[in-house]
Amino acid sequence: MNERMAQYKDKIVQYWNQFSKKQKTLFIATLALIIVAIVVMTMQLSKTQYEVAFKDLNASDSAGIMNYLDTNNIPYKLGPDGKTISVPSSQAARIKVDVGSQGIIQNGSIGFRTFDNSSSIGTTDSEFNVKYNNALNGEVEQLLMQMNGISKAKVLVTLPKESVFAGADDQEKGNASVVLTFKPGYHPNQETIDGYFNLVKTAVPNLPIENITMMEGEGGAELLPSARGGQGSLSSSVEENFTLQKKFENEVKQNVKQFLSQFMGPNKVDVLVASKLNFDKVQSKENLVTPVDTENMKGIEISVQEISKNYTGKGNPSSGVAGTGQTQVPTYPSASSTGDVTSEDLSKTINYEVNRITKDIVSSPYSVKDLTINVAVEPPNGQKSVDQATLDAIQNILVNIVRASLSDSGTTYTDAELAKKVAVYSRPFNGGDTQTNGLKLSKGVLWGIGLAALALLAGGGYLIFRRRKQREELMEEDLPLPAPTEFPSINLESVTNESQVRKQLETLAKKKPDEFVNLLRTWLADE
Repeated sequence: MNERMAQYKDKIVQYWNQFSKKQKTLFIATLALIIVAIVVMTMQLSKTQYEVAFKDLNASDSAGIMNYLDTNNIPYKLGPDGKTISVPSSQAARIKVDVGSQGIIQNGSIGFRTFDNSSSIGTTDSEFNVKYNNALNGEVEQLLMQMNGISKAKVLVTLPKESVFAGADDQEKGNASVVLTFKPGYHPNQETIDGYFNLVKTAVPNLPIENITMMEGEGGAELLPSARGGQGSLSSSVEENFTLQKKFENEVKQNVKQFLSQFMGPNKVDVLVASKLNFDKVQSKENLVTPVDTENMKGIEISVQEISKNYTGKGNPSSGVAGTGQTQVPTYPSASSTGDVTSEDLSKTINYEVNRITKDIVSSPYSVKDLTINVAVEPPNGQKSVDQATLDAIQNILVNIVRASLSDSGTTYTDAELAKKVAVYSRPFNGGDTQTNGLKLSKGVLWGIGLAALALLAGGGYLIFRRRKQREELMEEDLPLPAPTEFPSINLESVTNESQVRKQLETLAKKKPDEFVNLLRTWLADE
């Protein structure tokens, strides 16, 4: 066994000594590199890969998640800022689901979930009210955190004391103070801000919008709802109005161009539209009173009262002064009257009911306040301008479009004023004036020029090819001819023994097979 091992060792040493020093160095370096690569790959593959599973956490949420991971013996890494927690990539999805299902992440707020694990036995009303108020604040914070663009929310709600003696309208109203921190680069528009206010209003009972104060965190300004004059981002409103105006102008342009192209041909009409839209939204209220019977201008009789008084007596009464003077009383008998006296007093009161109509009118915005249309028409082929009848017809069409568009502008325009808002003119397109002054070539001439150019290219290519071929022939003539191949020869006359000839041929075939083949070919050619 030892002898065999010694033999193997001698063979290996002998094989190793066959290589040069440079080859040995290269072999050792390659082997070392392979070993290092295998070790590094093994370490990387066996190393646990972590990924961020939770971020933007506060202290309470981080503590809850760390306690859950420690309890379940799950490795994790806490970020340097304490707001991010990384877990193994292979378990990240499951850990997220488990943590979310247990409600560990509360974004620093305590919701109504706190009542699930606590008992109200032994709790006073004051303690319960404090817990309920904190839970309500936490629920509103969690709702706001679900809104797009909000990274942090802090809510403080003040609930009024309920009174059993006050009616629904006399109850005290609640108050809410909200501080929102938005994500970097996010700017809410007015519609989104109104959504924030409505969410807080509906989440807290008996809380009107005017009692909600909402501020933007980190030195931001106060956010106002539309009911208190909030306008959100002014630039977004201006951009929206500008976009609507351009959209309206493009629609008018496309409609006019498509309609006129049916008669003038494609790419024969160019349209320029300028408009002014009214973006004011007007809200008005009308209280109308109209009679039921419009012909007699009367309403419905809902009540009638008639009073009739009659008096009969003797003359010379004991009270009153007869007559119609300043000291006399009408319908009373005079002092000199001695006969019977009769008086009558009639009164009638009728109450009518009329139609009472209350209208809340909201005028739609985006009405067209002004519109002008300019149309350029290219004349037909062979003509310098469009005939006047066609221009007048196009003019009438555009006037009708402008009249229909300005019908709700609140201003009545005459035909002459509408005609000033429309312009139609005829001119050639694509620099037609320059082409008229220059040289015009027919299609036949252009085809001829093209064929001539192709012929010139073909002739030039042929000349180049011929010249190159001539140059190659001259170079072949200048080269020296290769020397003829000398074939080996065997002097058969000087050799008398046949065995010697065979021996020489065999020697030549073994040592110089090519020369032996050439020798055979030479013999065959001579025969």
